[in-house]
Amino acid sequence: MWLAAGIIGVMAFLAWLWLLLFRGDFWRMSLRLGTQKNREIAVSNHPDTWPSVCAIVPARNEADMLPKTLPALLEQSYDGPFSVILVDDHSEDGTAEIARNIAQASGHPERLTIISADALPPGFVGKVWAQQCGLQHAPHDAEFILFTDADILHPAHSVESLVRKALLHPSDLVSLMVRLRIESFWETLLIPAFVYFFAKLYPFRWVCSPHRQTAAAAGGSILVRHKLVRQDGGLAPIGGALIDDCSLAQLIQSRNGSLWLGLGDDVTSLRAYPKLTDIWNMVARSAFVQLHYSTWLLIGTVAGMLVLYACPVIFGIASVCLLGTSTVHVVGWSIAAATNLCAWLLMSISFLPMLRWYKVDLWKAALLPLDGFLYTLMTIDSARRFWRGHTDAWKGRPYQRSEPAGWKSR
Repeated sequence: MWLAAGIIGVMAFLAWLWLLLFRGDFWRMSLRLGTQKNREIAVSNHPDTWPSVCAIVPARNEADMLPKTLPALLEQSYDGPFSVILVDDHSEDGTAEIARNIAQASGHPERLTIISADALPPGFVGKVWAQQCGLQHAPHDAEFILFTDADILHPAHSVESLVRKALLHPSDLVSLMVRLRIESFWETLLIPAFVYFFAKLYPFRWVCSPHRQTAAAAGGSILVRHKLVRQDGGLAPIGGALIDDCSLAQLIQSRNGSLWLGLGDDVTSLRAYPKLTDIWNMVARSAFVQLHYSTWLLIGTVAGMLVLYACPVIFGIASVCLLGTSTVHVVGWSIAAATNLCAWLLMSISFLPMLRWYKVDLWKAALLPLDGFLYTLMTIDSARRFWRGHTDAWKGRPYQRSEPAGWKSR
């Protein structure tokens, strides 16, 4: 028993040591874009002429959300040409009329164009089709397209900061992992871990590096060069992609575009996930897609998650307890306790920068194993839903699970 606990402890400790040292510094959270700070630091780097930007907002039944977010988007203090296309995707709550009233009450009603999405064609999921419809109405002279969601609250200089980053980095796609809401118990427990796991899967430094093939984006805020999303059928090659943001990043990379991904310090999502079931359904909707519907990848992922997150806690505590009661194998139990508890310590340390960014109590870093266990169960449930033929939906828009086709990453 002590030998098995010791071997697993050594494996977990070495794995965490490797992740901290060689996984693109995913845990440091150092790639960030604060709009106000960015504007103050780079004020001397104003371009002579700001490029034209068109924001596309897919909206389905967003009557409650738009009054909180649309005014800020329309009132962006951007010095270049800026317009907003809101795509009303067959809403049933008066989304279009509310958006129209908001525009009239804002200081820039001329910036907003409201269009209705066409009927959903085969091969497309709801959100990507709404974005495609928006692209078809975007001004031809717009240099950049900003894909943003109806629940995203942009500060006044958000567009300016995104464009500045795209011009100075330079990048063809700039995406922000915005601050997700953490007000309920379950949001506070699971949402920082959600961003942490995303960064571990797609280290931001690797995404930004021209020497890596890692492609990822965060769907709430994506600025992309118009020429790269209007060629070759626009978004049609990823029309059926459930993980639309990362699929878009892969599409841009396949078209020889460069990427930048970081944390958005003051761009926030107002979407609420107050209950465990809300977060569970969000993850289970696409977790098995991330594994390419592979049973073998699922088994490997579950085994890896258990070794990394659950075993150090279980075997660490058990080894300490048995060490105090055992008169034999003291050295073995000591090694098992030390390696497993050190693995737990390393994973907790790696979680601290994320908790600081979210301004969550740092002692909750010790709860990362619980987060990992719950997300493992969500991944298993995602596979179960697929095997049972469950159909998911975007905002009530049903779609069939299918892998994106028609493109290959570079």
